[in-house]
Amino acid sequence: MTCHNCRTECKRKGYDRKGNQRYQCRQCSKTFLEPRADHLDGMYMPIEKAELVLSMLLEGNSVSSVERITDVHHTTILKLLVLAGEKCERIMADKVRNVVVRDVECDELWSFIGKKQKRVRAEDNQNLGDAYTFVAIERHSKLVLNIAMGKRDKVTTDVFIEGMRDAINPACKFQITTDGFAPYKKAISDTLGNRVDFAQLIKVYKAASEGEGRYSPAEVSSVEVVPVMGQPDPERICTSIVERQNLSVRMGTRRFTRLTNAFSKKWENHWAAVACWFAFYNFCRRHQSLRMTPAMAAGITDHMWSVRELLTQA
Repeated sequence: MTCHNCRTECKRKGYDRKGNQRYQCRQCSKTFLEPRADHLDGMYMPIEKAELVLSMLLEGNSVSSVERITDVHHTTILKLLVLAGEKCERIMADKVRNVVVRDVECDELWSFIGKKQKRVRAEDNQNLGDAYTFVAIERHSKLVLNIAMGKRDKVTTDVFIEGMRDAINPACKFQITTDGFAPYKKAISDTLGNRVDFAQLIKVYKAASEGEGRYSPAEVSSVEVVPVMGQPDPERICTSIVERQNLSVRMGTRRFTRLTNAFSKKWENHWAAVACWFAFYNFCRRHQSLRMTPAMAAGITDHMWSVRELLTQA
């Protein structure tokens, strides 16, 4: 270690309160710390520890359990999560572009922030309450093309469909299937026009029977197929892939687990967790039926990324 001013060799001089090695110049007697590697935009956490923390969050661990296991303070964990979320959002925007698609499925995944929607008051932050994650997935490569988060309304739907348009190759004509949510009709018609064959798959649920548990899943009584635009192929009208993806999200992201106190308290943290999960799913997580990642199946990457690559690529 050399002095910044004198360029002479320094001697060790104890440690600071955080345990970092201090040095003192033999000539000018100035004392300073050894420069630390800044891998994470201002965070000095070792990259190995950051990779471990993020990996645990992506495997369904809560912030509290990660804190207990890694001995990293929960505030630092949340700061890392937000930083990683920003990086993953940029990766999704930069890498998932001009994708060639054949069948696209769309769905909305419910969660909440801070409190249930019925408990949100007029004076509360309106980001509290329901938070729907809109997901578009390519049926064959299993690639998540776009995500958007917000209320289940026309505004979020329009933003979601516009983002999906930007991710798909402009020369592609493809088929798209959604559930019966009404704003999809105008959003897809206005944004995608004659590029798509569009159908809605509407499930009708039975009323809960007497004695049925409060949290028992509703039973589907019938399924209605409604062609909306173009000439959708009946054999390809399906939402099972995106619905299975919803299960993966709930199993892999603790904030989506029902009947716990692990729900998000802040919008920024929830969006960061969502962005991290879907980037991890596209680039790092081996899909069991594909035997590769969705990004590899779509020709975006040639290898399975590590979690460290998610932290360093953007």
